[in-house]
Amino acid sequence: MKAIPVQEAVGMVLCHDITRIVPGEMKGPVFRRGHIVAAEDIDTLLDVGKATLYVYDPRDGFVHEDDAAQRIARAIAGRGIVLSEPAEGKVTLTAARSGLLRIDVSGLHRLNGIEDVTVATIHSHQMVSAGRKLGGTRVIPLVVPEELICLAEEIGRQHTPLIEVAPLKAARVGIVTTGSEVFHGRVKDGFGPVLRRRFAELGCSVDEQVFVSDQVEMTAAAIRSMQTKGYDLICVTGGMSVDPDDQTPAAIRRTGARVVSYGAPTYPGAMFMLAYLDEIPVVGLPGCVMYYRASIFDLVVPRLLAGERLTRPDIVQLGHGGFCEGCETCHYPVCGFGKR
Repeated sequence: MKAIPVQEAVGMVLCHDITRIVPGEMKGPVFRRGHIVAAEDIDTLLDVGKATLYVYDPRDGFVHEDDAAQRIARAIAGRGIVLSEPAEGKVTLTAARSGLLRIDVSGLHRLNGIEDVTVATIHSHQMVSAGRKLGGTRVIPLVVPEELICLAEEIGRQHTPLIEVAPLKAARVGIVTTGSEVFHGRVKDGFGPVLRRRFAELGCSVDEQVFVSDQVEMTAAAIRSMQTKGYDLICVTGGMSVDPDDQTPAAIRRTGARVVSYGAPTYPGAMFMLAYLDEIPVVGLPGCVMYYRASIFDLVVPRLLAGERLTRPDIVQLGHGGFCEGCETCHYPVCGFGKR
């Protein structure tokens, strides 16, 4: 910043607000910080008692905080993101659509490792609705060197997209419900209605649900049948525990599907299974999905619908944040479950 006579400030950028006070009428800024001083402003500035101004000259190789925040935001924002105008030096990133929030956390850490650059976000890999605020960026000083912003932009390019809202596929879903008690009509199925509602909320349709007993071959045949019908996702419900008569994991293996994981470090949802039958995800859903507002379903299924092919390390990483505290009033997703 430079302190210079007001007459010499034309073309330079104000580093602070200039306030005008009219007793009994008004008190407020007549010029905002970041304003580029014009020749016609000189008399007004003198009238409010500003013979000397704190300014900076863009030709000195510095970038104003508003411009810096906008440039960083543009460098990191991917699909499904809208940017606000700068407000007090900060640009806010907002979801332009509903979908799965994905953040390259390593890139985020690199950006925040640059002195005087700050970028803050909510947690990655969660469903967000259009209009939700996702994060913001600003620099600490009023002005920063041009080369610092160029470095931030380069990191943004290397991690493109650093932050995005990925759309979910409008998937066709098939459900195989296991259990002799449901198959023989002794117990009414409770899973189907829940999954139909949950998938409808995600923009998907459950096109078929079949009921099978606990026989491995019968269950495996039902899964293969759904594969031939071209469903995008196959859900198998019931029989996921370690009881001797719970044969669903064995049936999924019998289809020839490649099992990614049986078991997940999430409570509720530990008895979850993820497998791939060729390119089709097959999920074995434990009973908790019926009863809990938030479960393993919410942590995995949206990622599958966003086109991610999950691996064993992806499931392992769910352990950090995978414990539901069982609050008397559930506030999910505004809580720590599934956040890391």
